[in-house]
Amino acid sequence: MKKDEYAEGHLEQSAPDEAGRAPTLQSAGSKTAATGLGSLQRVLRDKIDLDKTRAAFKSLLNAKTWMQTPASKRSRLGLDWMNFFIADVQTGFGTFIAFYLASLDWSKGSVGLALGAGQIAAVVAQIPGGAITDAITWKRGLAALGIFMLLASALVFAIAPLYPLVFIAEVLHGASSGLIGPTIAAISLGLVGRRAMSSRTGRNYRYAAAGNAVTAGAMGLIGRYIAKRWIFVAAAALCIPALFALAQIRPNEIDYFRARNAGLGEHATPPTSAFEIIKRPKILIFTVCLILFQFADASLLPLVAENLGTSKAAPAPLMTSGLIVAPLLVVVLLAPWVGHLSEMIGRKPLLLIGFAVEAIRAALLAFVSNYLSLVLVQVLGGITSAIVGVLSVLIITDLTTGTGRFNLTRGGVMTLSTIAASASFAATGFAFQDFGRLATFLMLSGVAAPAMAFAWIFLPETKPAEYLD
Repeated sequence: MKKDEYAEGHLEQSAPDEAGRAPTLQSAGSKTAATGLGSLQRVLRDKIDLDKTRAAFKSLLNAKTWMQTPASKRSRLGLDWMNFFIADVQTGFGTFIAFYLASLDWSKGSVGLALGAGQIAAVVAQIPGGAITDAITWKRGLAALGIFMLLASALVFAIAPLYPLVFIAEVLHGASSGLIGPTIAAISLGLVGRRAMSSRTGRNYRYAAAGNAVTAGAMGLIGRYIAKRWIFVAAAALCIPALFALAQIRPNEIDYFRARNAGLGEHATPPTSAFEIIKRPKILIFTVCLILFQFADASLLPLVAENLGTSKAAPAPLMTSGLIVAPLLVVVLLAPWVGHLSEMIGRKPLLLIGFAVEAIRAALLAFVSNYLSLVLVQVLGGITSAIVGVLSVLIITDLTTGTGRFNLTRGGVMTLSTIAASASFAATGFAFQDFGRLATFLMLSGVAAPAMAFAWIFLPETKPAEYLD
């Protein structure tokens, strides 16, 4: 083909411009592409609300500021570090009591009874602790009482780990969770209100996870290189900075009515009957979802850790620490963003993602045994913990608006969740022994999946269109 024929077929000559400049050659393909691009831009403009997109992007850029407001800096940091040090103390107990008592020649039966006493106390204390937290105005005093109970319990283990005293210490330890958990939630809501509760809850979980991660390594080093009883001396010592952090929270910034979710000012209402709360369908639906989730989640890490423990050639304690710390680091990074995203897209989509990831995690554990793969699967556990942990508080806050029963409802939901976790330990222990690894983990995945389906079908979005406070 000649050059002129090629130009005629594939190039389009433009006319000379007014200044008499030479014409240019434009590719017909280029013009087609430009036309197509313009059409695509028009379609995108029609389909996407640009104002909302810009607002969402601006919200992401301003997330750091959003996560730090409202409340004074002193109260905000006080609550941050209280979460950090309380998590330190609770980790010191939860991880090392059984190991410590076994080293003192306690029988497995006696250790089990002591731990069982603490668990029962924790379950029994949740509902009364929530009711008391709703009823009294002295939230900081109630939190301080819980911290002193932890302090006394730690000192018993460190100084006089005698049979009757250990049972008393475990009851104090378990009962303290019925005071500290509700008061942290109440102080948070009383300080910032519902409008900023999502950001505050994310910060609470971030600092608690950071405390857990730091302590998981530090306590192990203390027990290995100094003495096991010094683990509990350290736990008792950490109560002091926790009390100091609590003292930094300004009591005049904690609104009593807002702290129990009764509203603010003219919106404050008398407490709703507890029986009326129980009959609310949305609360019942969400509780069922959490029960299924806790049954699936509670046993996953213990089963993996027990499996590692049977491998004498592997450094099981160190490997188990890695499986604990990996998801905690994910929670540290992700928890504040869960609160932020829940304000942008709502609670329900994130909750469904959390339940779905849990089902995938349990299924993967049925097939992977390589340590690196287990750590990666535990990263999924961190995603689930951040999402479900933060959203549990936020959804209960949404569903109890104006009732004045926020902490009582939270205590009831936590009680049932803890019972589900205990049932999971018992059931999966027998399942693992009788049916093996594959069947047990697939069973747990099969429990997490219905939690997602139940929430998807029956649980509506709980985030309000507008906050009253």
